[in-house]
Amino acid sequence: MDKIIEQKKGWRMAFTRRALPFWGGLLFIALVLFTIFRPNRNTLKVNPESLNIEVAGYGEFADYIRISGRVVPMVTIQLSPQEGGIVQQILIEEGSRVHAGDPILVLTNDNLDLQILNSEAELAEKENILRNTQIQMEQQKLDVRQNLLEYGTQVERLHRIYKQQKVLYEEKLIAKEDYLKAEEDYQLAVQKFNLIRERSKQDSLFRGTQIDRMQESLENMQLNMQMIRKRKSNLILKAPIDGELGLLDVALGQNVSAGAKIGQINSVGSYKLEAQIDEHYIDRVVAGLQATYERQGETYSALIRKVYPEVRDGKFKADFKFDGAQPEKVRAGQTYYLNLQLGLSEQAVLIPRGAFYQKTGGKWIYVLNKDETKAFKRQIRIGRQNPRYYEVTEGLEPGEKVITSTYDEFGDFDVLTF
Repeated sequence: MDKIIEQKKGWRMAFTRRALPFWGGLLFIALVLFTIFRPNRNTLKVNPESLNIEVAGYGEFADYIRISGRVVPMVTIQLSPQEGGIVQQILIEEGSRVHAGDPILVLTNDNLDLQILNSEAELAEKENILRNTQIQMEQQKLDVRQNLLEYGTQVERLHRIYKQQKVLYEEKLIAKEDYLKAEEDYQLAVQKFNLIRERSKQDSLFRGTQIDRMQESLENMQLNMQMIRKRKSNLILKAPIDGELGLLDVALGQNVSAGAKIGQINSVGSYKLEAQIDEHYIDRVVAGLQATYERQGETYSALIRKVYPEVRDGKFKADFKFDGAQPEKVRAGQTYYLNLQLGLSEQAVLIPRGAFYQKTGGKWIYVLNKDETKAFKRQIRIGRQNPRYYEVTEGLEPGEKVITSTYDEFGDFDVLTF
């Protein structure tokens, strides 16, 4: 017997096979609506009260940077002893005024004293040798002169005998042998006399040369002695110029080597400013640029006198000289804050400086929409910058609002909702 199937009515019809197409269409519509109205995963909700929101303006951009300069003396001379030794006495303390030639400290050097004693003894010995040699040479000179006199007299006597023998021989009163002997004795005496006279000339030249050399040697030793004694005077370290003793890094009893830097003297009344500048500006900072600074309520000017090309730890050094009037009571070591003008002022779109730059590098920024309910990431280009503003060359219009606080918590979201 067939069973009669009861037809479902009302809400029960939603669970029949005929309702499946209905359920499929409803699921499709829900999926589409979810896709359209689902929250964007690239959107971040933030609290606007924790943000720094600034307005982009249009105005004069002053192209300058803020740097700190330290006052240093225009001329600084290093103190280094020419002779090493032990510090025996400190005559002037740091910070004192000195004049050229004032003694600053006294050193002792026993080795130098020993060198002086040895040199003096050697000099005395050389002087004694020279005097003895001169006495001997003078004696030899006298001996030669005596020999010349004796042989000269003998030549004259033998010459007389020779002439007498010649006359007697010509008159045939003596033998020829006696005449020849007288002639030979006379000629031999003449040759000896000439030999002794030549020897006298040679000895005189030799003695003169030898004495000159010994005299030169003695003079060199005397000069050496003077230099050694001068080294003794170098044990007293003196001020080379008028100025202020800015540093003296020694203690009593300390052994100081020759040439070691133990202090410095600073010129008084002539100063310059020394500043460290970020290497980002190295191509724009040149000699002659002007800077201004405030001191005691007054504004003063300074000019760059020298730029050092070497970069250390991301910075390079520049020296400034005071231009015109300078503040009263300038002292070495003071710090002045300078506004260094890098270029002419120009009209530009400006935004205040902020921490966003560390994250974006000035390549993009969050810009608020008109109703200020959202902020959108936008590409921009930042040109120059000064301590207060960035110059925006592309991507922003005056009047637009931007977020300038840090972006560290925003990640890579393109849209911020408030």
